[in-house]
Amino acid sequence: MKYRIEISSAAEAEADSLFLHLSQITSPIKATQWYAGLLQAIESLTSMPKRCPLARENQYFSQEIRQLLYGRGRNLYRILFTILDGQDISTIRILHIRHASQRTIGEEPEEPDAN
Repeated sequence: MKYRIEISSAAEAEADSLFLHLSQITSPIKATQWYAGLLQAIESLTSMPKRCPLARENQYFSQEIRQLLYGRGRNLYRILFTILDGQDISTIRILHIRHASQRTIGEEPEEPDAN
């Protein structure tokens, strides 16, 4: 079964922001390569998206949230998505693109100790 890809405006803005950041700290060429790889990784979700595990955010939302990891080491990003089953065609909705070290969406920040 083939799936259609739909990218949320939040995910689009996050990808653009990451691209700009990478082009400033590395080079525009490397940032362009990263962005092209990101789009290729997202495109891979058109077949067998359920191969990706549930994201840690899954427990905070009513819809099933999965993640596709992109990159490696300190440059690891999580592509968060959900699968919307339709009658004619099912859709993969990309919700967010986040660095692996970022806080879990939906999780309450830890309160500092009052001691």
